[in-house]
Amino acid sequence: MAPPANRRSSYSRRAQYSTFLSYSAGVLGAVVGIGLVVVSLVNPDMFSSLRGFASDATEPASQAAAGGRELGRNTLAEISGFLHSGSENARIRRELDEAKVRLVQAQATNAENQRLKALLGIRDGDATPVAFSRLTASTGASTRRYATLGAGRDKGVITGMPVRSPMGLVGRVLEVGASSSRVLLITDSESLVPVRRATDGVPAFAQGAADGTLRIRLINLGINPLKKGDVLVTSGSGGLYRPGTPMAIVTDLLRDGAMARVLSNPSDTDYVMVERAWAPPPPPPPAVSPDGKPLGKR
Repeated sequence: MAPPANRRSSYSRRAQYSTFLSYSAGVLGAVVGIGLVVVSLVNPDMFSSLRGFASDATEPASQAAAGGRELGRNTLAEISGFLHSGSENARIRRELDEAKVRLVQAQATNAENQRLKALLGIRDGDATPVAFSRLTASTGASTRRYATLGAGRDKGVITGMPVRSPMGLVGRVLEVGASSSRVLLITDSESLVPVRRATDGVPAFAQGAADGTLRIRLINLGINPLKKGDVLVTSGSGGLYRPGTPMAIVTDLLRDGAMARVLSNPSDTDYVMVERAWAPPPPPPPAVSPDGKPLGKR
């Protein structure tokens, strides 16, 4: 007599073992996952060394992929430039003439600022870059905004150093590995940078909106003085970021601030510069008379 087709698994020892192992693996995986989530919430820095090791291991492949993206982007730019070379050449000539005039004005202003700083004894500190490297990768589908930098302890990079491109501020170093680092971008929701309006110094804070934009929050509430097109730079308050570094341009106005577009978009940034953390210079010593008494006091 042939065995029934709907034979239960309980009649087969192999089927019983397979069912038991599958349930055991599922329960074990759930327990391990819950444990990792709890550990990441209680101590987020516990796995930083593992992330640094993984970043160092994938750094050569990331460098090759970043080089391929740069090559493709440059090729498309060259083709587009060849097709529109005539009109672009005329526009660039006009902008060059205007830029020459502005350059002379900027040089005169810079010389005046340097003279005043020398009179007041103000020093900007060491502005020598620590390292130049490429952003090899960045988060694409996440609410957090991180990037991977192709420089680590081997180039002298340490946690907290600002990262910027020729266009403006990109972020700051969050974790450092042997040959790579993890950068917290200014568009991340946990990033908060003191800024000011470039024209008159209106103070504010720039907080990442996690969608590639910045939320500008004014310090002094009341009438919103911001306007579309305003350029925001770092203020240097609290240290870390050197004052005057370009940040963003205001695009939309809000009741208590504005939304702004970052000048240095990480997706379009290839090479960046790592700077030393900036510290406000100490105040100049008070002026004293020849007999040792402070001037200005009676």
